[in-house]
Amino acid sequence: MSPTAHLALINLFTGDIQGGLGPFLGTWLAQAASWSPARVGFVITLVGIGTLFLSGPFGALVDRFPRPRLLVALACAAILAGTLLLLPARSFPAVLVAQLLAAAGGTLLLPAVAALTLGIVGKDGFPKQQGRNQAFNHVGILVAAGGISLGTGTFGPAIAFWVLGGMAVAAIVATLTTPAGAWNRRRAVGWKEDEDEEPQRSGIRQVLGNRRLLVLTVALTLFNLGNGGMLSLLGQKLVATAADATTWTARYVMVAQLVMVPVALFAGSLADRRGRRQLLMVAFAVLPVRALLSGLIDDPVWLISAEILDGVASGIVGVAVPVVVADLTWGSGRTQTALGSVNAVQGVGGALSGWYGGLSYGLFGWTGAFLALGVPALIALALVIWLDATPEPGRRRRRRERQGAAIQGA
Repeated sequence: MSPTAHLALINLFTGDIQGGLGPFLGTWLAQAASWSPARVGFVITLVGIGTLFLSGPFGALVDRFPRPRLLVALACAAILAGTLLLLPARSFPAVLVAQLLAAAGGTLLLPAVAALTLGIVGKDGFPKQQGRNQAFNHVGILVAAGGISLGTGTFGPAIAFWVLGGMAVAAIVATLTTPAGAWNRRRAVGWKEDEDEEPQRSGIRQVLGNRRLLVLTVALTLFNLGNGGMLSLLGQKLVATAADATTWTARYVMVAQLVMVPVALFAGSLADRRGRRQLLMVAFAVLPVRALLSGLIDDPVWLISAEILDGVASGIVGVAVPVVVADLTWGSGRTQTALGSVNAVQGVGGALSGWYGGLSYGLFGWTGAFLALGVPALIALALVIWLDATPEPGRRRRRRERQGAAIQGA
């Protein structure tokens, strides 16, 4: 089996486990431990804040520790252990510790998989492979959701633990059986592979102080401020305006994931042909349209169109962001440090999105709330338009290279 096939399997099996029980946590705690929504929300918030502080250091760990296969396996093991610890947990401290362990594993998993991918395919092959990674990631989420949905009637809510556990074990096996020789440390960070001496790493301040990286981070934070709480707010709107809101919300999740699969594949290919910045512009432009549709449409059937746009935007961002960060930090030896830091800061926007949407609803009603969620995306779009193009092999650059070669040949 080729190394890229192993990457596909790793992403397939880790797609559902990155957040531990994720959306099933509240259901489990409510049924098994009789927790209130407020208590569930409080522990989720604490865990979310904790992972924000871990993202940057874990990225730095991946840059320094030249064994991404081991880190991926350890991350999956932490997620599995933290999730299984929830089975007997009933007290608040026990649940908090278990969830922190699982969330820490998920936080480490992202930069470790990115480093493993870069070390196998190199920077030139990274955009296309990242598209494949994300496509298999979304397929994994769909498979797990389908398994849990079909098995709940027979095995009860505990089926979520068994599905997650099986996928975690499969991810560990796929990782540890990846050929060790396929990964090259120098290839993963942009250093010349035929030299013996290790180049000096760039300073952290130099990397994280890059103007284009800072602008990208602010834009992504604004995007997540608008995007993070939109589906939750839509579910609350359906409770007030439509029947069977839970079923429709589940359908919207499935629709968005189904759309993300082909979008991720196309985004990986288009990143080289059309440019990374143009992809981000499309993703950021889609969110205000989704907000407008969500605010003006009440029919749950027609609201599917809004969640199709969610799949487009999220599918593009998942592919383009690691690629752009790699572009901006290539050769510095700090790529995963930068990616972890970007993820941490943009996570603040996602964490505040629910509060921002709820506050907007209190002030402006349903339509005004969704329009307010679209405003940060418009600002993010303006920032990306203003942002200088990243050093990417887009069409214009390739055309200039061909022209230069023609002149030299003449």
